Amino acid sequence: MRTVTITVHGRVQGVGFRYALRDEAQRAGVRGWVRNRRDGTVEALLSGAPAIVADVLAWAHHGPPSAAVERVDVAVGSETAPDAFEIRATA
Repeated sequence: MRTVTITVHGRVQGVGFRYALRDEAQRAGVRGWVRNRRDGTVEALLSGAPAIVADVLAWAHHGPPSAAVERVDVAVGSETAPDAFEIRATA
């Protein structure tokens, strides 16, 4: 099991990034959550088998077609992921 927290920078709010990431994570079988941040970034917790977390992480580097991802910061996650993939309130 691999758990990471990511922060996605660029034009990632107002473009459906959270919903697209949720759909990608659910398709892959990754648990966790995603939320907008007040600073304009998107933050997510991804948890699952290393290969499928890597696939979702690779997707996050480009996001949906209307996004313009500048960079993705990745840190080892220590939080326990929920049983499903959730969209959470802005933090």
